[in-house]
Amino acid sequence: MAEALHLSDKEETIISSLLLQMQEELKNNIDHYSQDVIVSHLELLLSYSNRFYNRQFLTRKAVNNDLVARLEQMIDGYFDSGTSLNKGLPGVELIAGQLNISPGYLSDLLRNITGQNTQQYIQYRLIEKSKELLSTSTMTVSEIAYQLGFGYSQSFSKLFKKVTSQTPLAYRKLFN
Repeated sequence: MAEALHLSDKEETIISSLLLQMQEELKNNIDHYSQDVIVSHLELLLSYSNRFYNRQFLTRKAVNNDLVARLEQMIDGYFDSGTSLNKGLPGVELIAGQLNISPGYLSDLLRNITGQNTQQYIQYRLIEKSKELLSTSTMTVSEIAYQLGFGYSQSFSKLFKKVTSQTPLAYRKLFN
């Protein structure tokens, strides 16, 4: 389950050409320079692959933004449906699997779009949901922590304070 490398026709030609050159080198008689030539081709192939991989985050913005929107809906739905009550906090593997992409690709995508990796983004959405609950409900901090998938309210309070620089109760007082 890994996201494919999306290549333009020109990029595909470059990669194919490199692979053909490596294949020809392997067919030739082995000499003193064979290993260096193959290693150089492999380094070039990896450099182009990195270039094309990172390029796709720039040129596929519409597709990537749709993916982030689906991610937001998925995370919000996870918390709103009460799934977090039974299964705890959503993990990177779970989310990436539901989006049919690899965890690494999801983190790279989010880092390019939001500046956060997947775990940080999940925490951001979690804090946004907790702020909503703190400002609009009468649930206790412990009830909110439990509803969001925390086993212990202290863990929730610690994360909330780390991210917002204030305790959940101090945040709630802003709305009373």
